[in-house]
Amino acid sequence: MTTSPPPLVLDARLNPGKVVARAASLLRGGALAVIPTDTVYGLAAHPALPQAIARLFTVKGRDALKPIPLLIAELADAETYGAEFSPLARRLAKAFWPGALTLVLPVHTAGGGTEGFRVPDCAITLALLREGGGVLRVTSANRSGEPPATTAEEAQAALGADVQVILDNGPAPRGIPSTVARVVGNTLEILREGAISEATLRAAAANQS
Repeated sequence: MTTSPPPLVLDARLNPGKVVARAASLLRGGALAVIPTDTVYGLAAHPALPQAIARLFTVKGRDALKPIPLLIAELADAETYGAEFSPLARRLAKAFWPGALTLVLPVHTAGGGTEGFRVPDCAITLALLREGGGVLRVTSANRSGEPPATTAEEAQAALGADVQVILDNGPAPRGIPSTVARVVGNTLEILREGAISEATLRAAAANQS
């Protein structure tokens, strides 16, 4: 019987530049990584690597029909990925990015459909995204149905040796998952209320100044 080696744990508070470069290299090579964000810790894979994405679903225990959102470094990365920003979507992005809002938007790709996008409000995460090409598939660092991890230690306890690298940046500041909202044209639908309240989102949506 063989066992997987323990993950490489990197403290992002000690040498951020070196840690980010190392983690980005591992992600480009197909590794699964636990990464810090402003909301909760995330489980990340490079979106251009189908085998890594498949393992992300397996490790998470996630339904294959339930897509994994994309963390991006800036709005332009979502547009490069084919996202369609209506005036309402652009207004919400301007109001809450970087921050705890995931926008589910139509995408102009071969498969069409929608994708979830978020710009995290975390310098280490943004540096990692930029180093890795601007975008990563990221879900919360826990098994499906379990509470999200708010520290690197909680993520390691939840995921064990199923990940190859863990970036420790201390406790996640918010400790609450992002709010998820679908925006198609002028229609706003709250799919999950999280760190940003529905009332706050709807007030921003109504403000056209």
